[in-house]
Amino acid sequence: MSIEILNEHRQLWNKKPSLRAIYSDYYRRIVNQCIKGRSLEIGGGTGNLKDYLGEVISTDIVLNSWLDAAVDAHSLPFKNESFGNIVGVDILHHIERPHRFLAEAERVLQPGGRIIFVEPAITPASWAFYNFAHPEPVDMSVNPLEDGSLDPNRKPFDSNQAIPSLLFAKYRKQTESAFPLLKLINLEYISFFVYPLSGGFRSWSLIPSFLISPVLRFENAIAPLVGKCMAFRLFVVIEKRAG
Repeated sequence: MSIEILNEHRQLWNKKPSLRAIYSDYYRRIVNQCIKGRSLEIGGGTGNLKDYLGEVISTDIVLNSWLDAAVDAHSLPFKNESFGNIVGVDILHHIERPHRFLAEAERVLQPGGRIIFVEPAITPASWAFYNFAHPEPVDMSVNPLEDGSLDPNRKPFDSNQAIPSLLFAKYRKQTESAFPLLKLINLEYISFFVYPLSGGFRSWSLIPSFLISPVLRFENAIAPLVGKCMAFRLFVVIEKRAG
């Protein structure tokens, strides 16, 4: 089932220009924040980051022809301090135990390296959309740092879209305390109109592709004023301290 979903997403990527335009903006943001060195992509999905970022190992929980490896984010099969960057788009909220992943990310990241995410943002404007019009659940009551055994029956695409907002907003101090070597250096609330209107990885879109760029420029201009109230996305950059 997971491979079928990835194949379906790959087909949508190839035939939906509005989707490519939106995610190209995400990828450019990621590339601009990466340091020099080898990068690890978690949840590579449709494998498109390689078109924007050189020297990247693209992984997902299931292997496909355009990915480099099948990897469980809870236990990364890489040596200590082996990557300059760890990046992920729409992956953190699918990880059952984010605490374990962050510990592994801290381990394999070199000092000065960065973890970069693009994830759902739960804001007053986005909550209704994600809660009622999106297939993935939103549960703001959980503790995102809670550890425990992994559910053997859990499916790879099971999720909680609230996890990123919980980790970096509501539980930010606890997250920083749990991982003192990981410093949150950038947290942006982005994407207001274009993303929900595009339909994401669905066959429909309510906005033509030629409007994507001008609307994105408008969104970027108003983001500092209305982001925390209206954003649909979080852009997160974490840097590993030396020592």
